[in-house]
Amino acid sequence: MPKQTYVKKEEIKQVITSSNGTQLSLSRPLIMGILNYTPDSFSDGGQYNSIENAVDRVLQMESEGADIIDIGGESSRPGAVPVSVSDELERIIPLISALRKQTDIPISVDTYKSEVAQKAVDVGADMINDISAFRNSPNMAKVVAKNNLPIVIMHMLGTPQNMQENPSYNSVNDEIISFFKERIEFAVSSGVEKSKLILDPGIGFGKRLSDNLEILADLEQYKQFNLPILIGTSRKSFINMIHPTDEDASARIGGSIASAVVAVANGANIIRVHDVTETVEALKVLQAVMEYK
Repeated sequence: MPKQTYVKKEEIKQVITSSNGTQLSLSRPLIMGILNYTPDSFSDGGQYNSIENAVDRVLQMESEGADIIDIGGESSRPGAVPVSVSDELERIIPLISALRKQTDIPISVDTYKSEVAQKAVDVGADMINDISAFRNSPNMAKVVAKNNLPIVIMHMLGTPQNMQENPSYNSVNDEIISFFKERIEFAVSSGVEKSKLILDPGIGFGKRLSDNLEILADLEQYKQFNLPILIGTSRKSFINMIHPTDEDASARIGGSIASAVVAVANGANIIRVHDVTETVEALKVLQAVMEYK
C-alpha cells in the first residue's frame, strides 16, 4: 500500500533523521507499527512467539503503510513484571538481526535500558522509545548521544507496576509540560541534540480517563517545544471506559482510530498503532479533508 503523499516537497519543514541518515518527513502523520515480542503485553502478548511469524508481521505492517516499527521485548502494561537485561536482549536482538536481512524500514526499540539500546543499535535499530524518559537508566542519554539516535521520551507517573494506582494531577497538561521542560534540559545537558527528541505525553501511563481525554483535547499545547509529538492510544483501556464491552482489547479498533484521528487533528506527528491498515486509511481521509481548510 502506498504511503500518504499530501504535501509538496518544497513544503516539507521538519524531519526525523535516524542514526544511519534515513529521513522521515513530518509533512504528514507517520505510522509507527507495534510489534510486542513478549508473552504478556496487554493486547498481543504471545501472539508473535517465533522469529518467523514476528518477521512476517513486521513485513505485513510495512506493506500496509507503516513508516516505523516499534519492537518491544518487555511489556509495559499496568502491573507488568520487569524482565532482566539478558531476557530482553534474548528476545529482541535475534529478531532485529533477522529483520535487517529482509527490510530497511526504520526500527524503534521500546526499552528504558541503555544496555539493550546499545546492543539493538549494533544490530541495526534506528531509534529508541524510552517510557522512562532517561530516568531508569543513567547511561541512556550517553548511548543516544554517541549513536546520534532519535528518541521518544514519554511521561509516566510512577512505574508500570504502580502507575494506575490512583493517579492524580492538579493540572495534567501543565504537569506534563513541566516534566518535558526538565527532561529536555537534562537531555541537552547530557549531549543529546534537542532535534533528536520526540515527545509522548503517555496516554494510559499513570492517567485517569479524564486525564487521557484532556491530553488529547489540548495536544496543541505541546507544540511549544517545536518537537515531534507521538501519541499511542491503540486498543488502550480508556476506550473501553468510554464504550464498555466484554470484547478483547483487539476489538477496540473503532475507538483506536477515532482517537488517532483526534490526535493528528490536534497536532500529533506520529501515531503508534496495532491496526496499521485501518489507521492509514482514516488518516488519509483526514489529511485529504484538511488540505481544503
